[in-house]
Amino acid sequence: MHQPIAGSVNAIESLRVAGHRVLFVTNNSFSVVADQENALAKIGIDAHNDVVTSSQAAGALLRSGERVLLGGGPGAVEAIKNAGAILAGRSDDHTHGDASTHKSRSEIDQEIDVVMVAYHATFDYSGLTRLSNAVRSGARLIATNDDATYPTPHGLIPGGGSILAAVVAAAGVEPIIAGKPHKPMADLVRQVLGINDLSDAWMVGDRPSTDGLFAQTVGCKFAQVLTGISSVGDINDVVNGDTHVFADLATFAKMIVGS
Repeated sequence: MHQPIAGSVNAIESLRVAGHRVLFVTNNSFSVVADQENALAKIGIDAHNDVVTSSQAAGALLRSGERVLLGGGPGAVEAIKNAGAILAGRSDDHTHGDASTHKSRSEIDQEIDVVMVAYHATFDYSGLTRLSNAVRSGARLIATNDDATYPTPHGLIPGGGSILAAVVAAAGVEPIIAGKPHKPMADLVRQVLGINDLSDAWMVGDRPSTDGLFAQTVGCKFAQVLTGISSVGDINDVVNGDTHVFADLATFAKMIVGS
């Protein structure tokens, strides 16, 4: 079970009581939105309709009716369906084809409009071959995010960005990346909030390379907290915008509520 950082649950509640909208913007592409909302609910945070994911940002780039070959998990499946696109195949499906249409797997892959790449633990050489072949056949390459690693309670593991790097190397095509710190996620956040000018907003996060750069992309201030994987020394290497450093979320919330 996820354990909240000390003081974080009360910090979010204090921000909301003071009238501030709190969004949870995550590059977690694997879990469906309801599961992410439920994970927050279990630690005492009501996040219904307040979770924005990199899978959703990738889904926003799809057009209704487009045929998608997916290398990814349930969250990406959800986003494809919500966009009105067609999940035409999965790179970890090793059946020979679609018996209902009498089409082989290679024939299906020739008809793909979009290849979507996200974190999935079932990635393998066969999947890499399918994904890269479809891109070389003309499909657009969309990635939920390009995070090279993914944090777990047992340490870092390869993230969706590592899988994406293999597909890019094999296909020789630059991807469209949806999640933090890229523009599609910024566009989605503005849409969810119904606000174009976010210069008065704050992005709170522990990774300058994603959260800090995302603050620049969306045009808001960045609150670097020191309860994650980064330290003060990491900030100046990647972030040039309006950056402030806080020990944790509780310290940040006290500053906002008290201001």
